[in-house]
Amino acid sequence: MKTITHETLDQIDRRILDELSRDGRLSIAELSRRVNLSKTPCQARIKRLEAEGYILGYRAVIDPERLGLPHVAFVEVKLSDTRKAALAAFNKAVRALPEVEQAHMIASSFDYLLKVRTKDIAAYREVLGEKISALPHVAHTSTHVSMESVKDHAE
Repeated sequence: MKTITHETLDQIDRRILDELSRDGRLSIAELSRRVNLSKTPCQARIKRLEAEGYILGYRAVIDPERLGLPHVAFVEVKLSDTRKAALAAFNKAVRALPEVEQAHMIASSFDYLLKVRTKDIAAYREVLGEKISALPHVAHTSTHVSMESVKDHAE
């Protein structure tokens, strides 16, 4: 099978991706109707888009506030060592922290930006002091507390 690149995705492929990104639970019948394609070719396109890595999976978007996790902080992390082995050790350890919702390596005066979600500021303080600061090669952290989410991909 020929590998598809983003330049070769046609308008129907892009519409399928757009519709599924908004509602991954769409039935094939409804998706086919929305993209003006019959069911069998629509299913074939979805399978191809999955195989090519455009569709990575399907998931439910959970409201963290309903789960008692309304507090969001962004943490700048500066490492003491940025050689390959140190980065790998940090990456592995940060993936194991359930409170860290996102972790991004950043090209800046710091090395990583973490999105941390907890029940309140006291719980965040504990996560920062006992978990994040204890991650391999952490030299310095700086916290930015979110006051309100204005735009979130999940919404």
